[in-house]
Amino acid sequence: MTWTGAFGRGCRVLLHAIVRYLALKRISPNVLTFIGLVINIIAAILFGYANSGNYQRMFVYAGLVIIGAGIFDMVDGRVARATNQVTTFGGFFDSVIDRYSDVALFFGLLVYYARAGHFFYLLLVAFVMVSSVMVSYTRARAESLIGSCKVGFMERPERIVLVIIGALFARWGAMAPVLWILAVLSTITIIHRIAYTYQQTRILDAKAAEEAAAKSEPVPAAASQAAKQQQSGQRTQAPSFN
Repeated sequence: MTWTGAFGRGCRVLLHAIVRYLALKRISPNVLTFIGLVINIIAAILFGYANSGNYQRMFVYAGLVIIGAGIFDMVDGRVARATNQVTTFGGFFDSVIDRYSDVALFFGLLVYYARAGHFFYLLLVAFVMVSSVMVSYTRARAESLIGSCKVGFMERPERIVLVIIGALFARWGAMAPVLWILAVLSTITIIHRIAYTYQQTRILDAKAAEEAAAKSEPVPAAASQAAKQQQSGQRTQAPSFN
């Protein structure tokens, strides 16, 4: 077994142990989801508190805190399944809280770049924040129309991993290229989902048009003529007095 395989197996064992412990405690998965949001807000505060003198240390702290929040993101669904607490609202709540967590992290970066006077990166973070929300929105809106829209690369896990990399390696200026990658790939993902939804809705519209045409198809000419002759014969037939 390679060291990467051993590391992955160790992480799975640790994750399963955490899930079992939380399942035994009968903690609500929605509570775990909310705790993840609170931890991400702490990471956002660390981003916002950073300045030119301490940003390397604050960014590393924020990256480690985001990793802690990620543990709750990973276990809430597993705990729900392990304790038979899977609900429709739980999925909805998890999705909403994830959006708040994303916005909180980027808002913290907005505060940092505003205080540092980096106007260009302030705009870049704002664009990344909007595009991260739009990546999720395009999928949610598309799936209300076509059933499934999982195309595109820049999902939330990839965004979080990139932010963690930018934070942990801030000493080497990693956050700036991370923001560029997020901006470009998120935009590509949005465009991909729009194009995919356009193709799928055209197919659905064509099928709907065919079904509507089939329902409103006129009666064949021969059958129509026979029906008219039958009606005419009924009108001209003399009444019987027998």
